[in-house]
Order: sequence, then structure tokens, then C-alpha cells
Amino acid sequence: MTLNRRSVFGLGTVAAATAVLGSNGAAQAQEDAEVEIERSPATADRSRKRVAQVYRRQARKARGSWSSLITVADLDGTTKSAVDENADKVVEAYSVNKIAVAVAVLDKVDRGLVKLDQTVTVSSAIVIQDTDGIFALDGAYPSEVTVGHALANLLTVSDNTAVRLCGLVVPALELNEILRSKGFVHTQVVPVANPNRFFLGTTTARETHTLLQKLVDGQLLSAASTAYLLNILRATASFTDGVRLNLTTNERLRVATKAGWFSDGRNEAGIMFSADNRAILIYSMFASGEFSGDKAVNDEDFSTTHPAVAARAELGRAMFDAVIKITTTKPKHRAKVYRFVNGG
Repeated sequence: MTLNRRSVFGLGTVAAATAVLGSNGAAQAQEDAEVEIERSPATADRSRKRVAQVYRRQARKARGSWSSLITVADLDGTTKSAVDENADKVVEAYSVNKIAVAVAVLDKVDRGLVKLDQTVTVSSAIVIQDTDGIFALDGAYPSEVTVGHALANLLTVSDNTAVRLCGLVVPALELNEILRSKGFVHTQVVPVANPNRFFLGTTTARETHTLLQKLVDGQLLSAASTAYLLNILRATASFTDGVRLNLTTNERLRVATKAGWFSDGRNEAGIMFSADNRAILIYSMFASGEFSGDKAVNDEDFSTTHPAVAARAELGRAMFDAVIKITTTKPKHRAKVYRFVNGG
């Protein structure tokens, strides 16, 4: 018997298709039978449907286990889910939790307990000799940097030594308490024997999404700290291999993002801004497990050749296009204009 996916659905039911193609084949057949949503819809409802459609396609292609929450705002500011998949599952956050670390530091800045221009010491003992970030490349210690310098490196090149530098001004137990006081009971770091050091810990897709939502709604930090944090996350130096990969330079400036990875985990969370600088789409995606392809290769691959990262890159372009024609009444957050210079 010769059947294609569409003809299987001619049998009349998903159950019949499942019997012939198996569950994965039936799921793909269901997708093939869907009406393709236009690339750039004119309404938020259609935008959500477009995002959901592309997410299903890319997550299925990459395989693995996904915990995600993606919302698109209506014109009146109401946010509604396009994707809500295992969003309350507690997951390893990896470097996505560096946003939470920065929030804790900036909370103390807002209360006058820490200053962005105060200095911390970069000693040889505090430097993590990995291949991430820049502090391990300095080759000359000790040196003095500001808290602001540490935060910029924490959130752009995702420097792991910057985590330890932040821990000098916000110890692990205090950091967790600050996050709990803001309602984040699962977004917590893991303390170690040294009170100023910690592992980056856990979160849920929903809590990370809520953190970003409260940030852009002005409910998390002062206006100055909010602008400071968003400016770093939207910078051209911030993560570009995932959601922002297939966007132009100016389009990337409309996306604030932070990725995190370790072992089999590939995560990313962020905010897309409308043409008039309002938070129109918020995404929080955590993926791990058995992805398509060779597991041994995948576990050591943190680039866009990894199935989950490639999926986020495709989804990023689709999400941006899906909201390009719509806006909302949420607060404006203007990005700095990128200026091309050649030294001097």
C-alpha cells in the first residue's frame, strides 16, 4: 500500500493515521494538514498562531525535551500564550540565570547598597580558566574592575568569572532571598562552601518569563536599572547564535536575549520589541535530553549546528516576522542606536 501523509488523513481520523504511520508520523501528518499561517500577520491572535506553528515544527525537528513559554501582547497590553509547554517544570537554568543574578545586583544598586562604579578585585584565584568570557584571557592579575564592567561581561559574553565577581557584592544566600522576595521561588542559585560563590541553579520557563515581563513592565527594578539591564541584553555584543542569528544588526537591537548551556541543556530567554520599542513578544525556552543526531557530538556542540540552537535560530526569524506588523500599549524601551566606527 502506497500512502503519503495527506492521503492517510483521508482515512478519516488521527487514530487511523497513527495506526498507519505511528505517533511521530501522525503528528507530522497533522502538521502537514495544517493551513500555513501567513509569515507576518496583522493581528496578535494570528501572530500567536504563527509562532505556535513554527515552534511545533522546529521543536519536533530538533527533538529533545522542551519547557517553553512564549507570549505575544495584544494592543491593550494583555499578554496571551502562543506556546505553553511544560512551563512549570523546574529545569536547570544554566547561564539564563545570569539575568536573575544581575537583577539581584541591580536591586542592591537601587537600594543604595552597591554602586555600579565601585570596584571589585579580579584575582588569579577568582578567575575561572575556561574558554568562555574574557577575564581568563587577561593574563595579568590582580586587576580592578567596576561592578558595571562585571555585569556587562556577565550578560554579553556570558563570562563565568563575572558570576564570581557579582558574588562579591551579593552573596549566594542573599541573592536567593532577593529573588524569593520578588516571587521567584524556583529561580534560585545553588550555594557552595564559599558564601560568595554559587552554581547558577534552577528556574522554570514560567518564572523566567515572569521575570522578563516584570522587568519591561517596570515592576522589578528602578527605571534607570531597567534601562541599564535591557541595554546590555540588546547590545550587538550579546548572544547572537540563537534567536538573533538570522536577524539584521538593526533587528537584533530589537531583541534582548540571554542563552545558557551545559551538558545536554540548550536554553534561551528574551524579549522582542515592536517597531515603536514596546515589549511585544517574550520567550523562555529550555531544552535538554536526546536531540536529533549523535548525542556525543551534540553534548559538546554549543554552536548553531546543535539541533536545539538551530531550531531557536529558525524560530527567532519566524517570531520576529510574526510580530513585525503589530504593537501594544506597553511601556516604551528605546534601544541605543548602533553607530559604525573604525577606531580613532
